[in-house]
Amino acid sequence: MNGLAYRLLGGDADLDDLVQESFAQALTCLDRLQNTETFATWLSTIVVRTCNKLLRRRRLMARFGLWKQPEIDWEQVQSHGTSIDDLVQLRAIYRLVRDMPADLRVPLVLRHVEDKSLQEIADLTGASIATVKRRITKAQQRLEVALKEERDALPTRSSVRASEDTDDHHTPRVASAGRHGDG
Repeated sequence: MNGLAYRLLGGDADLDDLVQESFAQALTCLDRLQNTETFATWLSTIVVRTCNKLLRRRRLMARFGLWKQPEIDWEQVQSHGTSIDDLVQLRAIYRLVRDMPADLRVPLVLRHVEDKSLQEIADLTGASIATVKRRITKAQQRLEVALKEERDALPTRSSVRASEDTDDHHTPRVASAGRHGDG
């Protein structure tokens, strides 16, 4: 359950509280569980819906300036030797998914990170399969647009070389993660 919540929220200070709250909810409703074989799915549903509520609440609070998304520590996220292009793409994906509304973010993560079926996502989120499909499609479209914008904003390799050749100071350009902005 901790892993599921982590993947839905990302690295988050409220992760432990969210998992504890989910278990507390499960404990108070345990008498309603009819089939003990479905315990893991039932508990996952509670975690997903609790994450959904937290994400929606944060989005509302952010609109009023009462909450700010913590920055991602890119040193921990990237692996050694990650290319600049891959890092830019990774940052775009993280930023976009982080800023997505919960109703798009949760189904996208469940589908592509948790590898859940459409039916499982519908069950976990309490939405119809048609709604889940629409939300995943919309989230994927947003990702594609954002990635295209990120790629279009990158200087081409030939323009980078040309600017290096005309650099009066002949200082080497460092390919750092922060050269395209702070995220």
